[in-house]
Amino acid sequence: MISIQRLKLCGLLFTLFCAGAAQAQTVTVRDAWIRGTVQGQSATGAFMELTAKAHARLVAASSPVAGVAEVHNMRMENGVMRMFPVAGIDIPAGRSVKLASGGYHVMLMQLQKPLNAGDKVPLSLTFELADKKRETVELSVEVRDVRGQPVKSHHGH
Repeated sequence: MISIQRLKLCGLLFTLFCAGAAQAQTVTVRDAWIRGTVQGQSATGAFMELTAKAHARLVAASSPVAGVAEVHNMRMENGVMRMFPVAGIDIPAGRSVKLASGGYHVMLMQLQKPLNAGDKVPLSLTFELADKKRETVELSVEVRDVRGQPVKSHHGH
């Protein structure tokens, strides 16, 4: 027979497990991709859509293929589009924010090697939540060609 204490312990562990699983899913990442590079290119951008269940802020990024990864934005200054690092990107609860060419994006710099279309690149995104706790999302991101087009399969041709 199962004791009441054992049932309580199982219930507590289940509750803690569910709470951890829910927290780990505060931010959902969709359609992530990295622009491929050409020989000699030392930087590129990563793009995606971020959706938050509760308010979150993208505060950092990292990847083993880049010596430096920063969150960037672009703006027009004196008729010239300029890129600059930002401290973070707010993602309001229940909303989505697109990281796209010409706007917010993750800049991967000091690349360790060329990134070719079809490659998969590890990318870590760190979010600060409303309670100031941090959550990291680990991704394996597809590299697209320099125009941002996905690699097309030639199966069935």
